[in-house]
Amino acid sequence: MENKKKEILEKHCYTELVYQRINKKLKIAFSKDETEQFIRKVLEETVIENYLKKGKNFYISNKDYNVRITVNSNTFRIITVDRI
Repeated sequence: MENKKKEILEKHCYTELVYQRINKKLKIAFSKDETEQFIRKVLEETVIENYLKKGKNFYISNKDYNVRITVNSNTFRIITVDRI
């Protein structure tokens, strides 16, 4: 899983709609840059034990930020970010 964490950090990407979805679900108003910085920070700071592959997605949970990031395991595209 350590290699997958590195790969997710290197390859993760976004669609136009995901920026809006993240802002809506987290009830924030981040710009695209702020969203990308936030996601990168959470991905980097999350311990490997909180990276879970289930089906076609990775679920990265970070209790310090109170979020779970869903990433497609084939494209490494960020799907959504939920509060936990």
